[in-house]
Amino acid sequence: MSRRPPALFVGDALGLDFMNSIATPIDTPVDWIDDGEGLLSWLEQARLVPADVLEGIRAQAVPGELDEVAGQARSLREWFRGFVRQHMGRPLAAEALPHLKPLNRLLERDEMFSRVSSQPESSNGHFQLQMVRRWRTSEALLMPIAEALAQLVCIEDFSNVKACDGHPCTLFFADHTRGHARRWCSMAICGNRAKQAAHRYRAKAHRV
Repeated sequence: MSRRPPALFVGDALGLDFMNSIATPIDTPVDWIDDGEGLLSWLEQARLVPADVLEGIRAQAVPGELDEVAGQARSLREWFRGFVRQHMGRPLAAEALPHLKPLNRLLERDEMFSRVSSQPESSNGHFQLQMVRRWRTSEALLMPIAEALAQLVCIEDFSNVKACDGHPCTLFFADHTRGHARRWCSMAICGNRAKQAAHRYRAKAHRV
């Protein structure tokens, strides 16, 4: 039985959900990728890597190999956390590009190719052009993560990237609400806790 709770996916962007793979949503910090098995579990929950690929990599890995890749993933996470903290709250400017060199170097290692595959029950024909990734080594597990980070950088308006107002919550999210007034990672967690704190404050003020 896993000693970790299910991973949190409240960021509304997979790149932010990866940052949230270490968090303090309530009181105790949790790192969902603190070892190789944790990384495999998080990738499966995020649906970034097919289950059969994960099983194949697990079976082929030598002792300590997946833990080493998890360490690389944590380093990537902390580098990207620094990038997001530096640029969140405003649109990304062209001047940010040099800061993305570590991400681009990782993306350059990806092994992707196109192939024609069948497309059943389609009105547009029988075939489709499909992008496929080669999973030659366990380090290939970092590639879909890097792609998610790149998607965040290229698609998301960093003006809407926020940190949860809850204390001691450390989660980030992309605010896609109308008016961009979202404050909490989740109303079920930090939102309710803030409401309860406000209610206690009002009740105490009323008694004074």
